[in-house]
Amino acid sequence: MKTTDSNMLAESDCKSLCDLVLELQASADEVSSLAKESVISSDFSVMIEKLPPVLMDIKENKLMDIPPILKALEALESELKRAKALIRSPKCESLHVKQIQEVTQNLGRSLGLVLFAGHDILIDGKDNIRSLQKEMMNARFGSDAVSSFDSKSEEIVEEFGTEEDTEDEILQETESCVSIEDVVMQVKYGDDDEFRYAILGLYSLISDNKVSDEWINDEGIIPVLFNRLGSSKPYNRLTIIRILRTLVAYNDQNKEKMVDIAHLSTLVKSLTRDLEEQKEAVGLLSTLSDVSAVRRRIGRIQGCIVMLVAIFNGEDQVASHDAGKLLNTLSNNTQNALHMAEAGYFKPLVQYLKEGSDMSKILMATALSRMDLRDQTRASIGENGAIEPLAKMFKEGKLEAKLSALSALKNLSSLKENTSRLITSGIVASLLQLLFSVTSVLMTLREPASAILARIAKSESVLVNKDIALQMLSLLNLCSPSIQFHLLKALNSISGHPSASKVRRKMKENGAFQLLLPFLVETDTKIRTAALKFMYTLSKDSSQEFSEQVGETHLNTIINIISSSKSEKEKCAAIGIISNLPVSEKKATDTLKRANLLPILVTIVDSSQGILTNAMSRLFESISAILIRFTISSDKKLQHYSAENGIIPVLVKLLSTGSILTKCNAATALAQLSQNTVSLRKTRKPSWLCGSHTGTAFCEVHNGNCFVKSTFCMVKADAIRPLIRILEGKEREADEAVLIALSTLLQDEISESGSNYIAKLSGVQAIIKVLEFGTVKAQQKGLWALDRIFKTEVHRIEYGNSAQVVLIELAQKGDLKLKPTVAKLLAQLELLQPQSSYF
Repeated sequence: MKTTDSNMLAESDCKSLCDLVLELQASADEVSSLAKESVISSDFSVMIEKLPPVLMDIKENKLMDIPPILKALEALESELKRAKALIRSPKCESLHVKQIQEVTQNLGRSLGLVLFAGHDILIDGKDNIRSLQKEMMNARFGSDAVSSFDSKSEEIVEEFGTEEDTEDEILQETESCVSIEDVVMQVKYGDDDEFRYAILGLYSLISDNKVSDEWINDEGIIPVLFNRLGSSKPYNRLTIIRILRTLVAYNDQNKEKMVDIAHLSTLVKSLTRDLEEQKEAVGLLSTLSDVSAVRRRIGRIQGCIVMLVAIFNGEDQVASHDAGKLLNTLSNNTQNALHMAEAGYFKPLVQYLKEGSDMSKILMATALSRMDLRDQTRASIGENGAIEPLAKMFKEGKLEAKLSALSALKNLSSLKENTSRLITSGIVASLLQLLFSVTSVLMTLREPASAILARIAKSESVLVNKDIALQMLSLLNLCSPSIQFHLLKALNSISGHPSASKVRRKMKENGAFQLLLPFLVETDTKIRTAALKFMYTLSKDSSQEFSEQVGETHLNTIINIISSSKSEKEKCAAIGIISNLPVSEKKATDTLKRANLLPILVTIVDSSQGILTNAMSRLFESISAILIRFTISSDKKLQHYSAENGIIPVLVKLLSTGSILTKCNAATALAQLSQNTVSLRKTRKPSWLCGSHTGTAFCEVHNGNCFVKSTFCMVKADAIRPLIRILEGKEREADEAVLIALSTLLQDEISESGSNYIAKLSGVQAIIKVLEFGTVKAQQKGLWALDRIFKTEVHRIEYGNSAQVVLIELAQKGDLKLKPTVAKLLAQLELLQPQSSYF
């Protein structure tokens, strides 16, 4: 028998669905024909005739070509062979009827297996298959009493008649085909396919209460299912978990049989799998968490809490709800709460901070202080209410509580939103009080307290604390270097707030500059840089006062920092301080010149390459501001010194580099140099003079020989094109400075040649754009330039039409200051009579 079975299996492996169905159709036709010629009931022949069309529907669906369906069709083939043998045998009619009835019902069961195996597949004619299957299962030939097995089938058929055609029918059909003993054997020892059908049958048995709790216990169903769960395929795992959930739902005592750590570990692995399995697993774990042993063990299973947090944050609302319920249950253990926080779920940790024991509060705060948090996480913790209880711990707790709370707050306070919460909590006064304390046991708290103050100071709302800056200032020389560093950062932040002008004035009145100057020679780079930044911020709106405080020695020290520091931030702050000195202070300029500051700045700009960072952009702003003092138009000697040291190419580079403020400063410096070009130009020598090398030096604008270093010619420096590009851009802050620079090409002696050159580089359109979008001051400069340019007829003709629209708009809606010049231009364009009352 075993040999025959193995041969059949080998044969079926070689058969395709199409081949098998064709053989079945032929076999069915033969059985039908034989039945008609015999004494067998005609009903049997009619049923068999319905089989080939049903088989055709199966054959035409390629998705049906899978092993479970092929096996079911093989069972169908075996029953047809049996039917042929019965019809041909010479047995008595009554025995024939009984056996044919059994064969018919087995054929129905085989069709049921086909339906069950393909329950996930969309099959055309599935209703026809199901209808024939029911008919065969309900087959009754003759008046003989049916067997007890058939009685059971009759019950199932009656049940089918009252239910919808769903998967539940198929499960019940399968149950009628396979004995309970077979189900148990296949659940325990079957291969994947056998196991699949067996657990579906088991699921049906349990769901329909057809097996008892005693039977489940005796057969060891729960441990068997957990054992198979770890090694099963996905579709089987899902059914196993659903069966386990059903067992728990029907009998609460079954929970106790699932508490083994190995069972729970296997179930936790399902949390990492596909969404449906994950959802069922977390639902079962949530239910099992009613048992204290489960609660004790589950949190210790590696990866469990991490996955629960991930599911809680997922999109499936049912799974998320179950995960949240389970997390809430597990959070009664402080270690679990800490693991949740490490996984990004902070609600239990915050709850412990609010309502836990003193030790649990310290535990949570300490853990929080050591976590590497993202800003999004910091925001979530703050929103969940962690700041206030931590502030309370610091203000009211003992030393260990204060230290852990401060360390946690230090970690959270790097986020702006949390600093606002800290200020609201009223912690600032307590932090300052701690810094003034001389109690030795509190000394370890001063550094984190000062660090938090430095963070808090970034929020402008800190100014609600009166005299906070003066109190910090008074501590500068009374504390350790690490605290000095944080206080300097805090003071810089406070003085930089837009509404802090009164605070800055008070700090200067209380000797802030005198306190800061000694920090110029501080050996700790971090502290020195912080002091320089604070000095830079303070000197912005009090340059004259600062200049009076700073001597030549201090300036030389600052310049030495600029030339030697490897810190870009320190260098930027030092250059910023120099840029805040009044441009009119010639004594300061002389000191800077003697200290060779200009060559240092030129080198910094020349050596800059690549992408411009924010820090480099701020650095260029300060450098360009300093370069203005080296190009004062009234000091030609200084201008020559600056030109010889390469200032003009640097200024041209800055026109295309950095912020609009840098470009504005560069344009201003170039304008100051260009104002003297006409007086410095050299008259062109006659071409007949021997040895003349002035061909390339001739300037078409200045009508003479021009050189970058000696006549400061913007044309020879290629500065005009980048100046015009600034006007063509969207930022308007540099328009006035650029137009002042361009106006140096429109001085009386060179007005026509300058106009031609500006027009050649498309500068006229750019000037018209300023008239449309610029500030009133920039519009005034633009109108003056356009007035000069339009004195040349060719330019009036070329640009008059595009200018007149803007000019008319200005005449109607522009500032009153502009109207005289606008009217003059309209008259030039013959759009307004010179004697018009508009003048």
